Amino acid sequence: MPLYKKIQFNAATQIYIWKITESFEQLFQEVQLNPVCQERISGMKSELHQRGFLSVRKLLAEAGYTDFDLYYDEFGKPHLNDGKHISITHSYEFSSIIVSDETVGIDIELQREKIIRIADKFCDAEFEYLDREKTTEYIKKLTVIWGAKEAIFKIRNEKGISFKDHIAVDEFDLNQTQTTASLHFDGLHKEFDVYFEEIDNFTLVYALEK
Repeated sequence: MPLYKKIQFNAATQIYIWKITESFEQLFQEVQLNPVCQERISGMKSELHQRGFLSVRKLLAEAGYTDFDLYYDEFGKPHLNDGKHISITHSYEFSSIIVSDETVGIDIELQREKIIRIADKFCDAEFEYLDREKTTEYIKKLTVIWGAKEAIFKIRNEKGISFKDHIAVDEFDLNQTQTTASLHFDGLHKEFDVYFEEIDNFTLVYALEK
């Protein structure tokens, strides 16, 4: 389908969201891939992952780029040739990119009960403000926390960072759609502004380094 949504966050930052309804064949015909990405998609076993990968190239076009403007460093972090910052995410039928002059990260996640079972693996101080008795709210807040930590990890992209031990998300209200977070790792301390919203039972989260 066409672009699902564009968010003009500020003059320097845009978010593009795609709802993936196309088949792999249709997407593959509509985008051009550089040789590295041709090889990457050939090695993907999941068609769902392939469609997500290709839909990101549709989003690049919406932002005025092609796959040939994108490259990945040795850690797998994406970069644009013009020096702007980019972060990429896809999950099931949604994909999204954020493009900015600032340092940014993005994540989109399906809200699922499964996240309750793994909460101990990525939450620590956050349990002080989470209410496990309110199941729906608990799932939604856990999904925001996971997305925030994923987005921040994408910004730093350093081996050894633990979601549970090194990234903390401050208390937030789901109606406020924003919070703050911090990273303490290997002598480094960084603060982030975090923004989130719901899209069809998914949670979109993006972080900007202060």
